[in-house]
Amino acid sequence: MTDPVLVDRRDGYHVITLNRPERLNAFNADMLAGIAAAMVQCRDDDSCRAIVVTGAGRGFCAGQDLTARELDDAGGRPDLGASLETTYNPLILMMRDMAKPIIASVNGIAAGAGANFALAADFVIAGRSASFLQAFARIGLIPDAGGTWWLTRHLGEARAKALAMLAEPLPAATAESWGLIHRVVDDADLEGETARLAERLAASSAMALALTKRAIHEASRNALETQVRVERDLQREAGFGPDFVEGVSAFLAKRPADFRRT
Repeated sequence: MTDPVLVDRRDGYHVITLNRPERLNAFNADMLAGIAAAMVQCRDDDSCRAIVVTGAGRGFCAGQDLTARELDDAGGRPDLGASLETTYNPLILMMRDMAKPIIASVNGIAAGAGANFALAADFVIAGRSASFLQAFARIGLIPDAGGTWWLTRHLGEARAKALAMLAEPLPAATAESWGLIHRVVDDADLEGETARLAERLAASSAMALALTKRAIHEASRNALETQVRVERDLQREAGFGPDFVEGVSAFLAKRPADFRRT
């Protein structure tokens, strides 16, 4: 039986591949558990300084595998709230709290929870043929896995409502122009551009990236008066760290900083 999640350890970063290509990498219980385990593995491995998530085959992720859900007309229904509470929500929050940067490399379709899983990453780089689909309304549901949060904050209410309620695919190029994702590249260049971004992040100051991610997340709920105090505290922490010493030393010596030694 093929593993539903693969982890490829590369120099400075790990690649997590959703590996159910025959189902467009749709989520089932085994895949969700595998992704969570892979994220913990990346979090706890000091040699991993950045994380890439991608999908095998012709799509990134089609969302929840509906064939794994049983329905009947006698009142039997799966408790979708319990499913979110025990699987999706902890995974999305783990990604948000992860100190290491996460890149979603989106090939083909990212639909439903698969789209919102991608949007939980710090960087979303997509092939030109990729698209993002909030498919929930088509089956009588609301966006989950953080979808209402990402869409509203990135796009505003008008576009968030249109995407969620009309359930129409959003082409990658439009997602980029709207500020929903970081970058669009030609399909043939997606893997190489993703690797270059991961390598660049892996060579950066791990402390600076972690604290920057934390500061930006804090800013989404803070007033300016509170946020400048957050910046004060996190900058103090960064200034006492070894990466600041290496960065300044490298600048003065006119050489590239080697943060992977600190």
